[in-house]
Amino acid sequence: MSNAISISADSMMQQLSIHSEMAKGAIKVSPNPADSGMHAPSFTDLMQEKVAAINTDQNASSALMRAVDSGESDDLVGVMVASQKASLSFSTMIQIRNRLVQAFDDVMKMPI
Repeated sequence: MSNAISISADSMMQQLSIHSEMAKGAIKVSPNPADSGMHAPSFTDLMQEKVAAINTDQNASSALMRAVDSGESDDLVGVMVASQKASLSFSTMIQIRNRLVQAFDDVMKMPI
């Protein structure tokens, strides 16, 4: 299971580096999806993907905790790392949600 965590962490780091390069302008994102030959994911698709990933992290953490509690595993460090990762990703999602709600409220309060 710790291998799955390291693979997940590696993929997250790759995504972060890609987004960092996109923000710096090193990678150009085509504004027209037809130019790249593929469709650009919608905001809803991205959010659903991230929520599903966070749910997967939570489920993996719970499974690891159950395994340690039942004596099937003795990898306490792996459980703690998975638990902290799941907690951090959930907290991040909550903060993003709060900022989106705040932005929506700000837009709704704008004078016409």
